Amino acid sequence: MTNRFGPRILLLGAGFCAAFSANAGFQVVALGVNGGVEEGNLTSYLIRSDSQPRYLALDAGSVLPGIEQALAKGSFPEVNAENSAPLTPQGAVFRNLISGYFISHAHLDHIAGLIIASPQDSRKPIYGSAETISALRQYVFNWKLWPNFTDAGSGQRLGTYRLNAPRPGQRFSLSSSGLDGVIYPLSHGGVTSSMLLISRENESFAFFGDTGADKQEKSRDLNAIWRVLADEIRQRRLKGIIIETSFVDETPDAQLFGHLTPALLLTELTQLEQYAGGAGSLKGLKVVISHIKPSLLAGVDPRAEIRRQLEQGDRLGVNFIFMQQGDSQHF
Repeated sequence: MTNRFGPRILLLGAGFCAAFSANAGFQVVALGVNGGVEEGNLTSYLIRSDSQPRYLALDAGSVLPGIEQALAKGSFPEVNAENSAPLTPQGAVFRNLISGYFISHAHLDHIAGLIIASPQDSRKPIYGSAETISALRQYVFNWKLWPNFTDAGSGQRLGTYRLNAPRPGQRFSLSSSGLDGVIYPLSHGGVTSSMLLISRENESFAFFGDTGADKQEKSRDLNAIWRVLADEIRQRRLKGIIIETSFVDETPDAQLFGHLTPALLLTELTQLEQYAGGAGSLKGLKVVISHIKPSLLAGVDPRAEIRRQLEQGDRLGVNFIFMQQGDSQHF
Protein backbone atom coordinates (compact mmCIF):
# COMPACT_ATOMS: atom_id res chain seq x y z
CA MET A 1 0.00 0.00 0.00
CA THR A 2 1.46 3.34 -1.00
CA ASN A 3 -0.34 6.50 0.01
CA ARG A 4 0.91 9.56 1.82
CA PHE A 5 -0.99 8.72 4.98
CA GLY A 6 0.94 5.58 5.91
CA PRO A 7 4.38 6.80 7.00
CA ARG A 8 3.11 10.14 8.31
CA ILE A 9 0.49 8.66 10.60
CA LEU A 10 2.94 6.09 11.95
CA LEU A 11 5.28 8.91 12.93
CA LEU A 12 2.46 10.83 14.55
CA GLY A 13 1.33 7.70 16.35
CA ALA A 14 4.78 7.08 17.78
CA GLY A 15 4.94 10.62 19.09
CA PHE A 16 1.51 10.32 20.63
CA CYS A 17 2.52 7.11 22.41
CA ALA A 18 5.46 8.88 24.05
CA ALA A 19 3.02 10.88 26.19
CA PHE A 20 2.22 7.67 28.08
CA SER A 21 5.75 6.28 28.32
CA ALA A 22 5.99 6.95 32.05
CA ASN A 23 2.87 4.84 32.64
CA ALA A 24 3.04 2.17 29.96
CA GLY A 25 -0.01 0.10 29.19
CA PHE A 26 -2.68 -0.29 26.55
CA GLN A 27 -5.03 2.09 24.76
CA VAL A 28 -8.51 0.76 23.97
CA VAL A 29 -11.02 2.43 21.63
CA ALA A 30 -14.61 1.17 21.58
CA LEU A 31 -15.98 0.90 18.05
CA GLY A 32 -19.09 -0.98 19.20
CA VAL A 33 -20.29 -1.95 22.66
CA ASN A 34 -23.68 -3.67 22.32
CA GLY A 35 -24.87 -7.17 21.57
CA GLY A 36 -27.95 -7.52 19.35
CA VAL A 37 -30.13 -5.61 17.90
CA GLU A 38 -28.83 -2.21 16.75
CA GLU A 39 -26.58 -2.93 13.79
CA GLY A 40 -24.54 0.29 14.02
CA ASN A 41 -23.12 -0.36 17.50
CA LEU A 42 -22.09 -4.02 17.75
CA THR A 43 -19.13 -5.50 19.61
CA SER A 44 -15.77 -4.23 18.38
CA TYR A 45 -12.76 -2.76 20.18
CA LEU A 46 -9.32 -1.61 19.11
CA ILE A 47 -6.29 -2.14 21.32
CA ARG A 48 -2.68 -1.05 21.01
CA SER A 49 0.36 -0.97 23.23
CA ASP A 50 1.49 2.49 24.25
CA SER A 51 4.77 1.71 22.54
CA GLN A 52 3.12 1.03 19.15
CA PRO A 53 1.00 3.23 16.84
CA ARG A 54 -1.15 0.51 15.22
CA TYR A 55 -4.17 -1.25 16.70
CA LEU A 56 -5.46 -4.80 16.74
CA ALA A 57 -9.24 -5.08 16.29
CA LEU A 58 -11.00 -7.27 18.85
CA ASP A 59 -14.11 -8.52 17.03
CA ALA A 60 -15.67 -6.46 14.28
CA GLY A 61 -19.43 -6.17 14.70
CA SER A 62 -19.40 -2.46 13.81
CA VAL A 63 -16.23 -0.93 12.37
CA LEU A 64 -16.70 2.18 10.20
CA PRO A 65 -19.59 3.64 12.27
CA GLY A 66 -17.46 3.22 15.39
CA ILE A 67 -14.45 4.89 13.80
CA GLU A 68 -16.68 7.84 12.84
CA GLN A 69 -17.91 8.17 16.44
CA ALA A 70 -14.38 7.81 17.82
CA LEU A 71 -13.06 10.55 15.53
CA ALA A 72 -15.91 12.85 16.62
CA LYS A 73 -14.95 12.23 20.26
CA GLY A 74 -11.27 12.89 19.65
CA SER A 75 -10.21 9.31 20.32
CA PHE A 76 -7.68 9.42 17.45
CA PRO A 77 -5.97 12.78 18.14
CA GLU A 78 -3.08 11.86 15.84
CA VAL A 79 -5.42 11.72 12.81
CA ASN A 80 -6.61 14.76 10.86
CA ALA A 81 -7.75 15.60 7.34
CA GLU A 82 -4.32 16.81 6.28
CA ASN A 83 -2.29 13.74 7.25
CA SER A 84 -5.05 11.37 6.11
CA ALA A 85 -4.98 12.47 2.48
CA PRO A 86 -5.80 11.07 0.01
CA LEU A 87 -8.11 9.17 2.38
CA THR A 88 -10.68 10.58 4.76
CA PRO A 89 -9.74 10.40 8.45
CA GLN A 90 -12.23 7.53 8.77
CA GLY A 91 -10.60 5.72 5.87
CA ALA A 92 -7.10 6.36 7.23
CA VAL A 93 -7.92 4.79 10.59
CA PHE A 94 -9.66 1.86 8.93
CA ARG A 95 -7.00 1.10 6.32
CA ASN A 96 -3.80 2.12 8.07
CA LEU A 97 -4.18 2.12 11.84
CA ILE A 98 -5.93 -1.25 12.15
CA SER A 99 -3.22 -3.86 11.66
CA GLY A 100 -5.42 -6.96 11.84
CA TYR A 101 -8.44 -8.61 13.45
CA PHE A 102 -9.02 -11.13 16.20
CA ILE A 103 -12.47 -12.70 15.85
CA SER A 104 -13.69 -14.50 18.98
CA HIS A 105 -16.41 -16.43 17.15
CA ALA A 106 -18.31 -16.13 13.88
CA HIS A 107 -21.70 -14.91 15.09
CA LEU A 108 -22.97 -12.08 12.91
CA ASP A 109 -22.90 -9.40 15.61
CA HIS A 110 -19.13 -9.94 15.90
CA ILE A 111 -18.22 -9.96 12.19
CA ALA A 112 -20.78 -7.82 10.33
CA GLY A 113 -18.63 -4.68 10.20
CA LEU A 114 -15.65 -6.61 8.87
CA ILE A 115 -17.73 -8.23 6.13
CA ILE A 116 -19.45 -5.07 4.94
CA ALA A 117 -16.28 -2.95 4.91
CA SER A 118 -14.00 -5.61 3.41
CA PRO A 119 -14.12 -4.33 -0.22
CA GLN A 120 -12.21 -1.19 0.82
CA ASP A 121 -9.91 -2.67 3.45
CA SER A 122 -6.15 -3.02 3.11
CA ARG A 123 -4.34 -6.37 3.35
CA LYS A 124 -4.49 -7.69 6.91
CA PRO A 125 -4.46 -10.91 8.92
CA ILE A 126 -7.50 -12.36 10.67
CA TYR A 127 -6.83 -14.47 13.77
CA GLY A 128 -9.23 -16.85 15.45
CA SER A 129 -9.77 -20.38 16.68
CA ALA A 130 -9.87 -23.19 14.13
CA GLU A 131 -13.68 -23.28 14.47
CA THR A 132 -13.99 -19.54 13.85
CA ILE A 133 -11.66 -19.50 10.86
CA SER A 134 -13.43 -22.52 9.38
CA ALA A 135 -16.81 -20.78 9.70
CA LEU A 136 -15.51 -17.61 8.01
CA ARG A 137 -14.06 -19.67 5.18
CA GLN A 138 -17.04 -21.96 4.61
CA TYR A 139 -20.07 -19.80 5.38
CA VAL A 140 -19.08 -16.15 4.94
CA PHE A 141 -16.33 -15.55 2.38
CA ASN A 142 -17.61 -18.15 -0.08
CA TRP A 143 -19.01 -16.13 -3.06
CA LYS A 144 -22.54 -16.99 -1.89
CA LEU A 145 -22.95 -14.91 1.24
CA TRP A 146 -20.03 -12.60 0.29
CA PRO A 147 -17.07 -12.52 -2.11
CA ASN A 148 -14.00 -14.38 -0.90
CA PHE A 149 -11.70 -11.63 0.34
CA THR A 150 -9.46 -14.20 2.04
CA ASP A 151 -6.51 -16.34 0.98
CA ALA A 152 -8.32 -19.66 1.47
CA GLY A 153 -11.61 -21.38 0.68
CA SER A 154 -13.74 -21.68 -2.42
CA GLY A 155 -13.77 -19.69 -5.65
CA GLN A 156 -11.43 -16.87 -6.57
CA ARG A 157 -9.38 -15.83 -3.55
CA LEU A 158 -9.01 -12.06 -3.51
CA GLY A 159 -6.44 -12.25 -0.71
CA THR A 160 -7.25 -9.13 1.30
CA TYR A 161 -7.29 -11.18 4.50
CA ARG A 162 -4.84 -13.87 5.59
CA LEU A 163 -6.67 -16.43 7.73
CA ASN A 164 -4.75 -17.65 10.78
CA ALA A 165 -5.83 -20.26 13.34
CA PRO A 166 -3.12 -20.54 16.02
CA ARG A 167 -3.37 -23.50 18.36
CA PRO A 168 -5.15 -22.86 21.69
CA GLY A 169 -2.76 -22.12 24.52
CA GLN A 170 0.18 -21.31 22.24
CA ARG A 171 1.69 -17.83 22.08
CA PHE A 172 1.82 -16.15 18.66
CA SER A 173 2.63 -12.77 17.15
CA LEU A 174 -0.27 -10.46 16.25
CA SER A 175 1.14 -8.98 13.07
CA SER A 176 2.45 -5.40 13.01
CA SER A 177 0.55 -4.41 16.16
CA GLY A 178 3.67 -5.40 18.11
CA LEU A 179 1.46 -7.54 20.37
CA ASP A 180 1.49 -11.24 21.18
CA GLY A 181 -1.57 -13.36 21.85
CA VAL A 182 -2.75 -16.66 23.29
CA ILE A 183 -6.23 -18.02 22.46
CA TYR A 184 -8.30 -19.92 25.05
CA PRO A 185 -11.65 -21.62 24.31
CA LEU A 186 -14.97 -20.44 25.75
CA SER A 187 -18.37 -22.12 25.79
CA HIS A 188 -21.18 -20.05 24.30
CA GLY A 189 -24.47 -21.93 24.16
CA GLY A 190 -23.10 -24.82 22.12
CA VAL A 191 -20.76 -22.63 20.05
CA THR A 192 -17.01 -22.46 20.62
CA SER A 193 -16.10 -18.86 21.42
CA SER A 194 -12.69 -17.69 22.61
CA MET A 195 -10.72 -15.38 24.85
CA LEU A 196 -7.54 -13.67 23.67
CA LEU A 197 -4.84 -12.92 26.22
CA ILE A 198 -2.88 -10.05 24.71
CA SER A 199 0.63 -9.30 25.91
CA ARG A 200 3.40 -6.82 25.31
CA GLU A 201 6.65 -7.19 27.27
CA ASN A 202 5.52 -7.54 30.91
CA GLU A 203 1.89 -6.38 30.51
CA SER A 204 -1.26 -8.19 29.48
CA PHE A 205 -4.93 -7.61 28.68
CA ALA A 206 -7.78 -10.13 28.35
CA PHE A 207 -10.55 -9.89 25.75
CA PHE A 208 -13.47 -12.30 26.11
CA GLY A 209 -15.80 -13.22 23.31
CA ASP A 210 -19.33 -14.22 24.21
CA THR A 211 -19.40 -16.73 27.05
CA GLY A 212 -21.77 -18.42 29.42
CA ALA A 213 -20.93 -19.25 33.02
CA ASP A 214 -19.33 -22.64 33.63
CA LYS A 215 -22.27 -23.86 35.69
CA GLN A 216 -24.86 -23.07 33.02
CA GLU A 217 -22.63 -24.27 30.18
CA LYS A 218 -21.54 -27.44 32.00
CA SER A 219 -18.00 -26.40 31.16
CA ARG A 220 -14.64 -25.80 32.81
CA ASP A 221 -13.46 -23.27 30.23
CA LEU A 222 -13.76 -20.19 32.42
CA ASN A 223 -12.25 -22.04 35.36
CA ALA A 224 -9.16 -22.76 33.26
CA ILE A 225 -8.95 -19.13 32.14
CA TRP A 226 -9.26 -17.81 35.70
CA ARG A 227 -6.22 -19.88 36.66
CA VAL A 228 -4.25 -18.29 33.82
CA LEU A 229 -5.39 -14.75 34.66
CA ALA A 230 -4.77 -15.31 38.36
CA ASP A 231 -1.10 -15.81 37.57
CA GLU A 232 -1.15 -12.59 35.51
CA ILE A 233 -2.63 -10.77 38.51
CA ARG A 234 -0.14 -12.23 40.97
CA GLN A 235 2.69 -11.14 38.69
CA ARG A 236 1.10 -7.66 38.40
CA ARG A 237 0.88 -7.96 34.61
CA LEU A 238 -2.88 -7.83 33.94
CA LYS A 239 -3.96 -4.29 33.03
CA GLY A 240 -7.63 -4.97 32.31
CA ILE A 241 -10.39 -7.21 31.00
CA ILE A 242 -13.21 -6.81 28.49
CA ILE A 243 -16.01 -9.27 29.20
CA GLU A 244 -19.67 -9.50 28.35
CA THR A 245 -22.72 -9.10 30.57
CA SER A 246 -25.60 -9.41 28.13
CA PHE A 247 -28.68 -9.69 30.33
CA VAL A 248 -30.05 -8.52 33.68
CA ASP A 249 -30.23 -10.92 36.62
CA GLU A 250 -33.95 -11.56 36.18
CA THR A 251 -33.36 -13.31 32.83
CA PRO A 252 -34.28 -17.03 33.05
CA ASP A 253 -31.48 -19.49 32.39
CA ALA A 254 -33.36 -20.84 29.38
CA GLN A 255 -33.15 -17.38 27.76
CA LEU A 256 -29.45 -16.71 28.35
CA PHE A 257 -28.27 -18.57 25.21
CA GLY A 258 -24.71 -18.76 26.45
CA HIS A 259 -24.38 -15.29 27.99
CA LEU A 260 -23.68 -13.78 31.40
CA THR A 261 -25.74 -11.75 33.88
CA PRO A 262 -24.31 -9.53 36.64
CA ALA A 263 -24.76 -12.25 39.27
CA LEU A 264 -23.14 -14.88 37.07
CA LEU A 265 -20.19 -12.62 36.27
CA LEU A 266 -19.66 -11.76 39.94
CA THR A 267 -19.70 -15.46 40.81
CA GLU A 268 -17.11 -16.16 38.14
CA LEU A 269 -14.93 -13.23 39.27
CA THR A 270 -15.11 -14.56 42.82
CA GLN A 271 -13.50 -17.74 41.49
CA LEU A 272 -10.77 -15.61 39.91
CA GLU A 273 -10.24 -13.85 43.23
CA GLN A 274 -9.72 -17.15 45.01
CA TYR A 275 -7.06 -18.24 42.51
CA ALA A 276 -5.38 -14.81 42.49
CA GLY A 277 -4.65 -14.73 46.21
CA GLY A 278 -7.94 -14.39 48.05
CA ALA A 279 -9.84 -11.42 49.42
CA GLY A 280 -8.72 -8.10 47.99
CA SER A 281 -6.66 -9.54 45.16
CA LEU A 282 -8.98 -8.05 42.50
CA LYS A 283 -9.29 -4.63 44.10
CA GLY A 284 -9.03 -1.94 41.42
CA LEU A 285 -8.97 -4.39 38.51
CA LYS A 286 -10.43 -2.65 35.45
CA VAL A 287 -13.26 -4.71 33.93
CA VAL A 288 -14.99 -3.31 30.84
CA ILE A 289 -18.57 -4.56 30.51
CA SER A 290 -19.45 -5.35 26.92
CA HIS A 291 -22.20 -6.85 24.74
CA ILE A 292 -25.19 -5.51 26.69
CA LYS A 293 -28.36 -6.39 24.79
CA PRO A 294 -30.51 -3.29 24.15
CA SER A 295 -34.25 -3.45 24.79
CA LEU A 296 -37.01 -2.23 22.49
CA LEU A 297 -39.42 -1.90 25.43
CA ALA A 298 -40.35 1.65 26.42
CA GLY A 299 -38.81 2.77 29.70
CA VAL A 300 -36.42 -0.20 29.96
CA ASP A 301 -32.69 0.58 30.23
CA PRO A 302 -30.66 -2.66 30.46
CA ARG A 303 -27.35 -0.80 30.65
CA ALA A 304 -28.39 1.19 33.71
CA GLU A 305 -29.86 -1.89 35.40
CA ILE A 306 -26.80 -4.06 34.70
CA ARG A 307 -24.56 -1.31 36.09
CA ARG A 308 -26.73 -1.08 39.21
CA GLN A 309 -26.76 -4.83 39.76
CA LEU A 310 -23.00 -5.17 39.29
CA GLU A 311 -22.15 -2.30 41.61
CA GLN A 312 -24.67 -3.42 44.21
CA GLY A 313 -23.36 -7.00 44.22
CA ASP A 314 -19.65 -6.18 44.02
CA ARG A 315 -17.73 -7.31 47.08
CA LEU A 316 -14.48 -7.64 45.16
CA GLY A 317 -13.49 -4.01 44.71
CA VAL A 318 -13.48 -4.35 40.93
CA ASN A 319 -13.58 -1.16 38.84
CA PHE A 320 -16.42 -1.81 36.38
CA ILE A 321 -16.18 0.37 33.27
CA PHE A 322 -19.02 1.04 30.84
CA MET A 323 -17.54 2.42 27.63
CA GLN A 324 -19.75 4.07 25.03
CA GLN A 325 -19.19 3.83 21.30
CA GLY A 326 -16.26 6.00 20.30
CA ASP A 327 -14.75 6.23 23.81
CA SER A 328 -11.04 5.78 24.41
CA GLN A 329 -9.67 4.33 27.66
CA HIS A 330 -6.13 3.88 28.93
CA PHE A 331 -5.22 0.74 30.89
